[in-house]
Amino acid sequence: MSNLRPLSLPAIWNMSFGFFGIQFGWGLQMANMSAIYQYLGASEGDIPLLWLAAPVTGLLVQPVIGYYSDRTWTRLGRRRPYFLVGAILASLALIAMPNSTGLWMAAGLLWILDASVNVSMEPFRAFVADLLPPAQRQVGFAMQSLMIGLGAVTSSALPWLLTHFGLATGATAQGGIPQSVHMAFYIGAVVYICAVTYTIVTTREHPPEPAADPAAAPAPVSFFKDIYEGILQMPRVMRQLAVVQFFTWLGLFCMWIYFTPAVARNIFGGEPGSASYQAGVEWGGVCFATYNGTAFLVAFLLVALAKRGVAAKTLHRIGLLCAGAGLASVGLVHTPGLLILSMVGVGIGWATILSMPYALLANAIPAKQMGFYMGVFNFFIVLPQILAATVLGPVVQHLLGGRALVVVIAGGACMILAAFALSRVDDPLAASHQP
Repeated sequence: MSNLRPLSLPAIWNMSFGFFGIQFGWGLQMANMSAIYQYLGASEGDIPLLWLAAPVTGLLVQPVIGYYSDRTWTRLGRRRPYFLVGAILASLALIAMPNSTGLWMAAGLLWILDASVNVSMEPFRAFVADLLPPAQRQVGFAMQSLMIGLGAVTSSALPWLLTHFGLATGATAQGGIPQSVHMAFYIGAVVYICAVTYTIVTTREHPPEPAADPAAAPAPVSFFKDIYEGILQMPRVMRQLAVVQFFTWLGLFCMWIYFTPAVARNIFGGEPGSASYQAGVEWGGVCFATYNGTAFLVAFLLVALAKRGVAAKTLHRIGLLCAGAGLASVGLVHTPGLLILSMVGVGIGWATILSMPYALLANAIPAKQMGFYMGVFNFFIVLPQILAATVLGPVVQHLLGGRALVVVIAGGACMILAAFALSRVDDPLAASHQP
């Protein structure tokens, strides 16, 4: 793929726009699922376990999707068939989610939604590396970060906006899930499928080179052997980044699972089902919109800095330290407005988390295995989620007395550990420029 030509910024925008829809759906999931579980009767100790099915599925799905997308070539291309199938399934799950009538129905739909989002998301990471030369990949992933921020800020704040402007009020009969959440998920389904379709229509893929043509290649001796050997032969940079990703995403899941309940109880003093608790949940959505909005703005800066050659490691280290400080500061906040400042720090980190690790990784893995290794890289997102889902519930319930806020602060400490681990990661692009 060394003969790839640089693309214009509008072309990079088009190829990244589908991520706006993907993150719109994922943002609704992250900001609202813990609250949906509580509307349906779950306690804080139950919530992590109810998140568990989704990451376990991702652990299995991601390398398989990556493996087969590397070997796919159809009239629609290599990666685009996966975008489309994932978008259709995720949109259907978004429509069904707010109509859940019980905890296990909601957990099952989360499993379908998370798996479908991942079917779309990971081939999108390989899409950038497929179509852009190495020198432009940092710009490409920064553009994805911009789209992710744009999608997440609108989706996270959507229930609050619908309530604030009087477009949705009160709870429905289905488990007390507010009407604002119903409308937000329906809107998300439409946005998801439309955004992904836009990228499919506007961006063409390159046919495989004859030597790498999936149709001409011999069938693998063993699918499982290929997967196993590929994991054992992970590039050095990928192994180094695994530690960074593990602590980064453990910190993020501490926030995603417990930030909204912590705000609703500690800042707003509410209990599930009360008006003050709903106000706290909706303000939690505003906080999520704030960090995603910050990430959206910071992504413009990342694109500019990437074009000027600022190292991905430097940008990512600054981002992780800002995110760590932001989450840790939540423990010092007693009024809703000050949470916005904390979320600005998280947003700076989120912008780099969504782009810089992939920029480092894409230049260190073989082009013919780009999809597979992007899928395997997801292990280091899924494994901390599984750890959070299995451990945090008992810890909060039995050791912390239900104090979810402590877990959010611990998430900040994880981010700081990730920043220190980043110092041990090689930068392949920087190394290639050395004399």
